[in-house]
Amino acid sequence: MTKIQRKIVAIGGGEIRTKGTLKIDKYIIKLSNKKIPNVLFIPTASSDHSGYCAHIKKYYQDFLKCRVDTLLLMEEKPSIKLIKQKIQKANIIYVGGGNTLQMMKLWRKLGVDKLLKKAWKDGTVLCGISAGSICWFDSGHSDSMSFYNSKSWKYINVKGLGFVKGVHCPHYNGETLNIPRKSHFRAMMQKISGIGIAIDNNAAIAFIDDKYQVITSKKDAKAFQVYKRNGKVISKSILQDTKLRDVKELYLKNNKK
Repeated sequence: MTKIQRKIVAIGGGEIRTKGTLKIDKYIIKLSNKKIPNVLFIPTASSDHSGYCAHIKKYYQDFLKCRVDTLLLMEEKPSIKLIKQKIQKANIIYVGGGNTLQMMKLWRKLGVDKLLKKAWKDGTVLCGISAGSICWFDSGHSDSMSFYNSKSWKYINVKGLGFVKGVHCPHYNGETLNIPRKSHFRAMMQKISGIGIAIDNNAAIAFIDDKYQVITSKKDAKAFQVYKRNGKVISKSILQDTKLRDVKELYLKNNKK
């Protein structure tokens, strides 16, 4: 009997309309072990934005030749039975970007968090971008407050599902409303004793059981360990390898940059 693998792909950022994450998305499809996988898109963080849903369908269904369904939790308020059916049917669950705080609150209220955990244990490929990347970690560096007040806000640390250890920062080489991610995440990690996992736009980390692999769709895109040692915050690039590596490597602190 084949062992069921637990698979998560956390994407730091990128633009699907220009096929900016194509290499990563093809990797995700391959992980499903299905010729034509069922992809479930969950756009809760974008408040079920119709345009976003249309772009995902055009990209994953028309271009990448998958079957795409969408789970609208805010616009349609589906029954728990329907939510469960959609999640169980999926080979790949793709979570979109947006307001992480809003998404996590609603998921916990509806019990989606528990259904996603079961799907993960059952071998469904869980993936997502930005907020859809943060959600799988213990917590993440989020711009959620910008959705409530675009003029006066601060990055916050939002609690995730805890399927992957660490504090995650997507868009590590990017910014929100002209406020850079990198410097603020480093300042956040100055106050935290754990390990930060930062991912640039057009980069991703795949977590497969107790292994990991960095995948990039752009030459200079990288992923980083960010942590405090002897009072100093260190940002160390994570090795990109063609083979899966032991995930324990990501949680070791050392002085080498």
